[in-house]
Amino acid sequence: MAAKEGKGRGKASQAGSPSKTEAPSRKRGAAKQRETASRKIATKIAKALSHPLRVQLLTILNDRLASPNELSKELDEGLSQISYHVKVLKDFEMIELVKTEPRRGAVEHYYRATSKVYVPSWIAALWPRSIRGTMSASILEEIEQDLVESIEAGLLADRLDEVMTRDSCFFDGQGREEVEEAAAEFFKKFEKAGIDSNRRRRNGEGDGEKIQTTAAVMVFTSLKGRKLKVKDKD
Repeated sequence: MAAKEGKGRGKASQAGSPSKTEAPSRKRGAAKQRETASRKIATKIAKALSHPLRVQLLTILNDRLASPNELSKELDEGLSQISYHVKVLKDFEMIELVKTEPRRGAVEHYYRATSKVYVPSWIAALWPRSIRGTMSASILEEIEQDLVESIEAGLLADRLDEVMTRDSCFFDGQGREEVEEAAAEFFKKFEKAGIDSNRRRRNGEGDGEKIQTTAAVMVFTSLKGRKLKVKDKD
């Protein structure tokens, strides 16, 4: 009897577990589903940011709340054009309506970005080079503006916990991917620190300081150390 029960349990166990041929098939199916989902996300982001003005709008709304009227004045663009591109970003769920306020007989709508403007390489690789260039140029302009304003206000280097560093190094493909992952991890921690700071202020905890802080991380292919190709003279 004991032997038969053991044999029965063995059969039940085999019936309940995937066969050796089924397991790889399921893994391939799951991988294909992830790839399809990733491509849908990439397509959505690429369409949302296919216009340079939308890149500028999303970059601003990534930092603060703003209304189409305020964005129109800041970017010196027509209100109707700004409103159209704001609607596109909202339709693609890149921004969200946060609040409304009455303004001279009308209602002003304030938006903010639903996610940080960070595009991983697996999405950027699917974009045309023109879109990648537009995105990079817009972010660089924002960094430059932040630096100039900080210098003019005498805020640059005003604290001992300020960080300024630069390095250059040769990497192979795997090393470059590891650096990208490290940059993404930094921004995750940066965002979490901001959320924790806001929570402490709301609860009346912490040191009571409120310090506007900008962080910029750039990982790019540089010219230094590379040999320039010079055409041979005839």
